[in-house]
Amino acid sequence: MNVTLLIPARYGSSRFPGKPLAPINGKPMIQHVYERASLAKGLDNIYVATDDVRIKDAVEGFGGKVVMTSADAASGTDRINDAISQLGLADDDLVINLQGDQPLIDPISIEQIISLFERHPGEFEMATLGFEIVDKKELDDPMHVKMVFDNDFNALYFSRARIPFGRDTNDYPVYKHLGVYAYTRRFVNAFAQLPLGKLEDLEKLEQLRALEYGHKIKVAISAFDSPEVDTPEDIRKCELRLAVD
Repeated sequence: MNVTLLIPARYGSSRFPGKPLAPINGKPMIQHVYERASLAKGLDNIYVATDDVRIKDAVEGFGGKVVMTSADAASGTDRINDAISQLGLADDDLVINLQGDQPLIDPISIEQIISLFERHPGEFEMATLGFEIVDKKELDDPMHVKMVFDNDFNALYFSRARIPFGRDTNDYPVYKHLGVYAYTRRFVNAFAQLPLGKLEDLEKLEQLRALEYGHKIKVAISAFDSPEVDTPEDIRKCELRLAVD
C-alpha cells in the first residue's frame, strides 16, 4: 500500500487572505505543516495541492513538492481528487489529507491514522482523528467541530454544536474533530461523485456527506491536539506553543 500525504492549500480566504504563507517564527505556515508531516513514519510521498503560484513558489523554495490543481475545485475533497488523478495513484493506495492550516500537527497522529488501515485491512475506506476537549471554551465554539462515535470507534455524527448533550450533567468527555483524513484512492473518487448532502449543507461539514450516503468513517483518538489557524490572532498562539515545544 503506497501512502501519499496531501496538504490542500489555497491563497484566498475571507477571514485570512494568504493564510498558508503567513509567517510563524520566520517560516511560512505551510512549511511548518510540511516539515512536521515529513517526520511521520510510513509515508511514501508528501505534496502540497494548490492552485496558486505564490504557494507553489514558496513550497518549492523550501524543497517541498507541489501538485497544481484546478482553481474551480468546489471543495477540499475535489482538490484532493484532482491531485491524486494527476499523480496516478492506484485504487488501493492510501491518501492522507492534512489541512494546510495545522502547523502544530504531531507526526504520531499521522502514524496513528495510517496504522488503522494496516490493522484493519478492507474493513473501511475512510478514517479520521478526534481529540478529547480540554479547553472548556471550545465546547460551545462552532469553529471547533464536535464528534460522537460508537463502541467500535465508527463515527456517528459531526456537529458544530456540543454533542452529546448531557441532559442532567456536564461531567462527561466531549471530543472534537481534528482535520486529518485518510482514505483509499478509490473512495476519494467515489466520494467526489456524490451529490451534496443535506446535513453537509446545513452544518457546512463535508465529512457528513460520507455518513449520509452510508459510508463508514473509522475514528482514532489522538493524544495530541492539532489546533487550526483561522485568524491572524491564531498565529501568535502557534508561536507560543512552538516556543514551549
